Amino acid sequence: MKPFARARGIFFRPALARNVEDRLTHDTLDVRALVARCLGGDQSAMVELIDAHRGQVFGLCYRMLRHRHDAEDVTQESFVRALRSLAKWDSSREFLPWLLAIAGNRCRSLLADRMRRPPTTSLVEQLNDDAEEQQQARILAEEVELALAGLRSEYREAFVLFHERQLSYAQISATMHCPLGTVKTWVHRARRELVAQLKTRGIVRESNECSAENLKIV
Repeated sequence: MKPFARARGIFFRPALARNVEDRLTHDTLDVRALVARCLGGDQSAMVELIDAHRGQVFGLCYRMLRHRHDAEDVTQESFVRALRSLAKWDSSREFLPWLLAIAGNRCRSLLADRMRRPPTTSLVEQLNDDAEEQQQARILAEEVELALAGLRSEYREAFVLFHERQLSYAQISATMHCPLGTVKTWVHRARRELVAQLKTRGIVRESNECSAENLKIV
């Protein structure tokens, strides 16, 4: 049996997609040894590799696509593609930027497909708790999502990778296959445009000392 012939069924467990903490983290995992086991057809190693990086990949996909089911599908597809291409990964480089590059490419492909399709109205997930403070937090989160959606896709991806995935500029450069200076420009412009949109929508006042760094993006 080929190493990855049975792999597809283990990629995505929806119950775990909502968990923001991974069971394992890439910081403590010996990724190179794990990849070697995957290449040898070790199914348990594939599960470990996916569990270690699922949160990062799903987080990027969800922020770029703004649709949970699409993000789940693209997350699964990204891991399928990554496992099939493991032999092409340069082990002298970091694994996470390589993996996120695959996910980012899939997201951009889906966004391009959306642009070619007639627009549809997306459903907004509702919160069950009616507490005033949580209601305000929900409204802010939705406004931030709308503002992020208004950014160019490359600005949004760079912003999410830097502020939410906490990748360095160098890692983002490797992930997005663009110069370091371009990454810094995209992140800076994303911050400015995000705050400008929030001001225009009346979410923050013109007098506020407001920046993307002190906004809590939820």
